[in-house]
Amino acid sequence: QVQLVESGGGLVQAGGSLRLSCAASGSIFSPNAMRWYRQAPGKQRELVAAIFSGGSTNYADSVKGRFTISRDNAKNTVYLHMNSLKPEDTAVYYCRLRAGTLYEYDYWGQGTQVTVSS
Repeated sequence: QVQLVESGGGLVQAGGSLRLSCAASGSIFSPNAMRWYRQAPGKQRELVAAIFSGGSTNYADSVKGRFTISRDNAKNTVYLHMNSLKPEDTAVYYCRLRAGTLYEYDYWGQGTQVTVSS
């Protein structure tokens, strides 16, 4: 069984930076994709960024140029580097791992709160 543990959330002023981490434990199959989502109060969960086994990435338009997703395969950890944070980035951030040939394995972390004050 794979477990995902997020960390790095907190309170930051607008314009500041945070780095979120998501550490995966257990047997992780390839190929896989790791994604960050976020959910603000009263809103639907939305995809923020993704990184795939081969290293390719994609981002939501709202975070392009400000957020960077990266992974350390040796540590089974994915990071979300968040710069130039805005109050609208305030949300609970979740990481998600999908793995296997058909992405049949699907795991979520418990979430970490990010609050950006104006």
